[in-house]
Amino acid sequence: MKFLIAIESGTETTAYGVVVPDLPGCFSAGDTLEQAFDNAREAIDAHCDILAEDGQHLPAPQSMAVHQADPAYAGWVWAMVDVPVESYWGPAEKVNITLPGRTLKRIDEYARAHGQTRSGFLAEAARQAMR
Repeated sequence: MKFLIAIESGTETTAYGVVVPDLPGCFSAGDTLEQAFDNAREAIDAHCDILAEDGQHLPAPQSMAVHQADPAYAGWVWAMVDVPVESYWGPAEKVNITLPGRTLKRIDEYARAHGQTRSGFLAEAARQAMR
């Protein structure tokens, strides 16, 4: 699953800071940009493990534009990281569904624009509908 991260630039005396806006309380840091990305993946993985253990679902992601409008992230750099967390909510199962081509195209466009996969988007839409 892809997660949006905000990166605060490091200096010679401070590490790069990383926040995962769609996972409140999930953050990390790294002395180099590469370490910051690796540590962000580890933090996301651990955060999702705890959410699943507590019987909670992933919060619905917001668009990058929403997060960029937050003054707390002014001047931060944005990136996406892919972290395979789906297994925390049970093994994935392949399903065959039939949708009109136009609907499928709109789903794919929406998911891509929000940094999601088709499967991730459909799973989150189903979770929201069943709440």
